[in-house]
Amino acid sequence: MFTLPDLPYAFDALEPHIDARTMEIHHDKHHGAYVQKLNDALKGHDDLLSLDVNELLRQLDEVPEAARVAVRNNGGGHANHSFFWKIMSPEGGGEPSGELAAKITATFGSLDEFKAKFKGVAIARFGSGWAWLCKDEDGLHICSTANQDNPSSEGHTPILGLDVWEHAYYLKYQNKRPDYIDAWWNVVDWKAVSAHFEA
Repeated sequence: MFTLPDLPYAFDALEPHIDARTMEIHHDKHHGAYVQKLNDALKGHDDLLSLDVNELLRQLDEVPEAARVAVRNNGGGHANHSFFWKIMSPEGGGEPSGELAAKITATFGSLDEFKAKFKGVAIARFGSGWAWLCKDEDGLHICSTANQDNPSSEGHTPILGLDVWEHAYYLKYQNKRPDYIDAWWNVVDWKAVSAHFEA
């Protein structure tokens, strides 16, 4: 049985960059609904309910066909949001350090160039989805996924992810997705991102 994880900080902890009401609705209502619908889709499949959600997404072919779309959508929503909450922090912002900083500079030219490319991908995602920084055998790359798809389903390892569904920003930023992206860098927890990179 999958459960909704607690936020690692208060709803208002990411103010003024992400408002408390958005965080409350986003976590309790949206993420909560993904967890409930994922459990509903897998009723009677205790072997699948016992898996880690990321493992479940890597084994979508094992999921009964009748439940596969629901598991992809809601399992993705659960995995993506569980990841998202942990790569943000009230003490976020600033710059990465160490190996991650060096790899970003080597791959993209500079942190600013990385941010510009990441923002471009996040803005270009039509409709709902996510922008990601992934680490693979070949190094780092930026990609985006539609809806609640997760890069792990394609064999990639996300180390940073941004939710660009309108529910993530509309109360504060309305249709100004670029402003939301700019503000979000102020809450990115680079220590958490580095931990994913090193793992």
